[in-house]
Amino acid sequence: MVDGVPDTQTAILDAALEEVLSHGIRRTSVSDIARRAGVARQTLYRYWPDAQSVFAALVTRELLAVLPGSERDAATLDELVEVLVSTTSHMRRMALVDRLRDTDPELFAHYILDRLGTSQRAIHAELARRIAHGQQAGYVRAGDPAQLAAVVLLTAQASVQSAPLVAEWIDDDGWSAELEHLLRGYLGCRS
Repeated sequence: MVDGVPDTQTAILDAALEEVLSHGIRRTSVSDIARRAGVARQTLYRYWPDAQSVFAALVTRELLAVLPGSERDAATLDELVEVLVSTTSHMRRMALVDRLRDTDPELFAHYILDRLGTSQRAIHAELARRIAHGQQAGYVRAGDPAQLAAVVLLTAQASVQSAPLVAEWIDDDGWSAELEHLLRGYLGCRS
């Protein structure tokens, strides 16, 4: 068992990740995942009702794994911005994100235009918590933490999903520096 998740579930999600990285979501079936995981399809169906549910669980697992632990909150705006930039930067470089962007762009569009996913909701909640802490500590400006978190989420999400579109104008280091300026200006207290 890994972090409260049965080994079989972990093996299935690991197999799904390998299949998606190899073939994309549209070309990956429940049979492919089960075969790679070394389990029967019926075993997979004990945990998820269909392939789309497996993919949703996979994306959620992979994105939430990138979030930093909340055992220590940032003590300064610089620390908070560093956490936000490094987390977003890590997500921008995730092989799964690259593969989905290349092979399944309609999935990205679905989570930009139609609905919020589990990982987006969890990320928003964590952002709001960190922003509220920064407000209490006096280094984040006043405002509804949920609203501030929504704008930061949308900014980070756009940066992750659209990074290749602007690659000719801005490299990774430049991107990180510009996101840092943007977040510091948006979240910082004004004198």
